[in-house]
Amino acid sequence: MADNNVREFDVIVIGAGAVGENVADRVVRGGLTAAIVEAELVGGECSYWACIPSKALLRPGTALHTAQSVPGAADSVTKVLDPVPVFKNRDYFTNKWQDDSAVEWLDSAGIELVRGRAHITGPREVHVDGKDGTSYSLKAHHAVVVATGSTPVIPPIEGLRSVPYWTTRGATSAKHVPGRLVVLGGGVAGVEIAQAFARLGSKVTIIARGRLLSSFHEEAASLVAAGLRADGIHLRLGTDVASVEHKDRSFNVTLGDGTVVSCDELLVTTGRRPSLDNLGLENVGLDAEDGKHLRLTTDPSGLVEGAASDGTSGLWLYASGDAAGAAFLTHQGKYEARATGDAIVARAKGTLHGTPKPWSSLAKTADEYAIPSVVFTDPEVASVGWSFKQAVEKGINASSVELPINVSGSQLHSENYRGWAQLVVDEDRKVVVGATFAGPGVSELLHGATIAIVGQVPLDRLWHAVPSFPTISEVWLRLLEKYGL
Repeated sequence: MADNNVREFDVIVIGAGAVGENVADRVVRGGLTAAIVEAELVGGECSYWACIPSKALLRPGTALHTAQSVPGAADSVTKVLDPVPVFKNRDYFTNKWQDDSAVEWLDSAGIELVRGRAHITGPREVHVDGKDGTSYSLKAHHAVVVATGSTPVIPPIEGLRSVPYWTTRGATSAKHVPGRLVVLGGGVAGVEIAQAFARLGSKVTIIARGRLLSSFHEEAASLVAAGLRADGIHLRLGTDVASVEHKDRSFNVTLGDGTVVSCDELLVTTGRRPSLDNLGLENVGLDAEDGKHLRLTTDPSGLVEGAASDGTSGLWLYASGDAAGAAFLTHQGKYEARATGDAIVARAKGTLHGTPKPWSSLAKTADEYAIPSVVFTDPEVASVGWSFKQAVEKGINASSVELPINVSGSQLHSENYRGWAQLVVDEDRKVVVGATFAGPGVSELLHGATIAIVGQVPLDRLWHAVPSFPTISEVWLRLLEKYGL
């Protein structure tokens, strides 16, 4: 079908997930017009298939286990979860995979929604194959923003691509609890979904080539491994998968040593990559490696560097969130989106020239120093900033303070509480540059650590931040005492 007349906006955002919504909102607040293009549900991966439904599936099991761990409550609660109300609660939080409320919000914010698949055809030019069968030509006066999120990486295992495996989308939207579930991958998504289904009644096996949660401190990961084993999850770590086959409604997973593990559902959680396929980036001088693996290099405001953004066409192409390839985390993507949107407005108004200053509202500086991350298993792992190894590699004169979490707050939280905490300190500046906490409920400790790192709070001043008694936050006092304050 031929294109309709060209429609013009100040900014065109490709992708209406959390990141795209935030970019569009910021530019509209700044006085510009914006259109947002989305081929699927407005609200994106996090709302329907990732953060929200996975936590809705996890939380009932964690709450039940916490009650079972508290003397005085343990005798008053059931020992098993009923999957029916758990799935019903998950469906409530995903709005049953309907995006009407998200669309209403776009309209109330003054953001134009174009449903369809976007293809960049030239500088500031986007063609959309509409879901209604109509084609659209869009023109941006100032910027096009790529906010298309990420997509699963599927490993080259013999037979895998020909079987009906789950990715996180299949698992978080599941309508049944499989009797046997095999999870390929020991990262965050793999362990979270594994524990959720184990507590719903599945017999779960995790198969991973390396150790569990390899991007987190081994001490923290070992506490999660113990929690998973306590839920009956079988861990096959340091294990390769040779092949996969699907027969008679079940899967046979053959390991590198010839062992066969059978299951009713197979979940693949072996990483994600920026979702940049078929966007037309080659039309503006950005050739995707092998046609699909381009990682956009951006300045602190999300501006894409290279032929697409300089020369006669000016500075116009931005990437934010997972599409920019930095941190695949919703909260960090939204932070990046706010910086990107504000920078676009500032450049349009002529108040920003060149690269924005670090730590300004137009720069995503925290991506370099303080990315907070939580593994919502039971026990949890919460981490922000640099590990000790990363700090040393960056040339920091670093030290590490580590101890078990054993304070009055943790003892009251649950019987036999086990936890661990670490601070990484820059000895030259005497500030915290990294922190990790592991244990039940520790995610609520993380923002304090994030503030300490971003604010570069001196340790001798941090000493005066007195934790309330009796809370798990008292571990901050114990860490600083062990440091020598």
